[in-house]
Amino acid sequence: MALLNFITHRNKYSNSEMMTHYPNTTDHYRALQAKSLLYRKTLLKLIYSAKAGHTGGSLSCVDLLNVLYNHVMDITPQNFTQMNRDHYIHSKGHAVEALYAVLADKGFFPWEALETVGKYGSNFVGHPTRDIPGIEQNTGALGHGLAFAVGMALAAKKDGLTNRIFTIMGDGELVEGSIWEASASAAHYKLDNLVAIVDRNTLQISGQTEDVMAMEPLEDKFKAFGYAVCHVDGNDIAALVDLFDQLPFEKGKPNLVLAHTTKGKGISFIEDKAPWHHKVPSETEFEIALRELGLAENDLEVVDGLE
Repeated sequence: MALLNFITHRNKYSNSEMMTHYPNTTDHYRALQAKSLLYRKTLLKLIYSAKAGHTGGSLSCVDLLNVLYNHVMDITPQNFTQMNRDHYIHSKGHAVEALYAVLADKGFFPWEALETVGKYGSNFVGHPTRDIPGIEQNTGALGHGLAFAVGMALAAKKDGLTNRIFTIMGDGELVEGSIWEASASAAHYKLDNLVAIVDRNTLQISGQTEDVMAMEPLEDKFKAFGYAVCHVDGNDIAALVDLFDQLPFEKGKPNLVLAHTTKGKGISFIEDKAPWHHKVPSETEFEIALRELGLAENDLEVVDGLE
């Protein structure tokens, strides 16, 4: 099934004009919800076609990426070579399928390019690389993304720029010592232009994060390192919009978002299941997942029709 033939349902809420001209309205929220559904369908297709990928983690962070790229950040194909724009580092590199879907939708490369994901000779591999338009740093070795982001935020401050640096980390990678070294630097240099987001879905490849390496209380730890910390439902579009509109949370402090998400969000039989960290759906599972997402799209349109 060709990807371009596969992505056929584009309703009135998923066009760029609606995204631009109706901020923080009911239509804007529905546009974002429609995009999350599109991205979920796309990343599932990529993983199913490639017979490899990280299903659960991509589904948990896709709403975060959606709101960042379509509501918060100033990053476009047109301004990508400029320095005084927002920057994004995908520290949770194994969830690259979600990022691929968003970047294609934003026009960094044609949708057709995603047909090559996981294929021999393709640059679209299982972790982000700078060979892909729209990707700023190679990531995937966990714990490195925050250090990249801290360095970029510090450089921006020294150059007198007004941009912001965003990164999403997986909660499993918080056991990496480099996270906490970078955090100490972020606070020392008062990097309130840094927005670090933890995808707190509580699961990693080998089970519950707290069973593998207990990290709570995370809020207290990050506050002790000098962050301004906020909690949010990381799969709630309206809550994400409201929170990110409040940036920076406190002048002179780096921003830390504990985004409480559900691994595998949006697909009933994948949600909160550790084996789906990198499990690939079978043909039957893929078809069931698409039906569930199709019903969610229908519900979005039914609600609109009742107003």
